[in-house]
Amino acid sequence: MTGCELYLISPLDVGGDFPERLRAALEAGPVAAFQFRVKDIDQHEAARLAAPLLEICREHDCAFIVNDDVALAKRLGADGVHLGQGDGDPRDAREELGKDAQIGVTCHNSRHLALEAGEMGADYVAFGAFFPSSTKDAKIKAEPEILEWWSSMMEPPCVAIGGITVDNAAPIIATGTDFIAVSGGVWNYPEGPASAVRQLLALMGKDSGADAG
Repeated sequence: MTGCELYLISPLDVGGDFPERLRAALEAGPVAAFQFRVKDIDQHEAARLAAPLLEICREHDCAFIVNDDVALAKRLGADGVHLGQGDGDPRDAREELGKDAQIGVTCHNSRHLALEAGEMGADYVAFGAFFPSSTKDAKIKAEPEILEWWSSMMEPPCVAIGGITVDNAAPIIATGTDFIAVSGGVWNYPEGPASAVRQLLALMGKDSGADAG
């Protein structure tokens, strides 16, 4: 058991200087995974935007997960895919991406959906939102108890997602969740992404392994 780890989710706009911001975040300390999440653009454009980000993740030993799109994940040679409830069956994604792919499933606040995802071979389940989110219209609120329940009972890891920031992460980390997923809480952090990552890692009791800057 390595304790809680950090899982970053991209903002919807990953153009411009975002690659440099991602690099700064990953250089601030160990980040387990990065989810590429863009909406309403065609696959060619998505692949073009993803390419430099994938390279940065590879350099920093950070898993590159594609949100919703199994075909794009396959095209990029990504490490895995994250499926929402309407995005298909984990078993089909496994067939498409192979046995080593990391396949995650959004389970909102539902124990039933999480158990179902586990039975279908998901590598991790994601619960949330725990707080109001600036990056996603979270209609469903989850309570931290669901993380404690899953962590104490089940083998596959769980991810806490939704509105998590430097200021509210501590009680979520304390549940024993395997990962906290953070988006706006890092990219919109006033002192910059690297500072947010260092502070989140400190809350997890991890050494950021990076100098300030």
